[in-house]
Amino acid sequence: MRRTRRISRPRQTKRSIKFELICPSDPKEIGSVETFLHRVNKRMKFDDGMMYRLLVATTEAVNNAIVHGNRTDPLKLVIVTCLITRRSMKIRVRDQGAGFDPGLVPNPLDDKNLLKESGRGVFLMRSLMDDVRFKHFKYGSLVEMLIRFDRLP
Repeated sequence: MRRTRRISRPRQTKRSIKFELICPSDPKEIGSVETFLHRVNKRMKFDDGMMYRLLVATTEAVNNAIVHGNRTDPLKLVIVTCLITRRSMKIRVRDQGAGFDPGLVPNPLDDKNLLKESGRGVFLMRSLMDDVRFKHFKYGSLVEMLIRFDRLP
């Protein structure tokens, strides 16, 4: 049984708006992240710089969840949640994999890693977002990224 992608309708409370994307662990689903974030942006109206940061960091996190976390098993899901408040946006990417130790990820700026074609995802997430945290659960891993808004009402 192949699972299909689902983008839920935004849920709004007095203090936040929540968007959610659920997709199978198929590398072809990486493109759905852009569609999802454009839906978020239709509501939020981020500038180009903010959209670039969100798109690159979230795409990297989803790619890592699909390829490294769920080992491209299409029966496993990746769940992307965006929780937006007046001051920030929290993006959570959850997989159903075994997890990893982010401290063991090689530094892509080391001379021996400069020409490698992979290994920059965590570095990019940390460079583009204001805060990045990794959590491991019994049945999966979670990357939580925070971006603070410069404009406060």
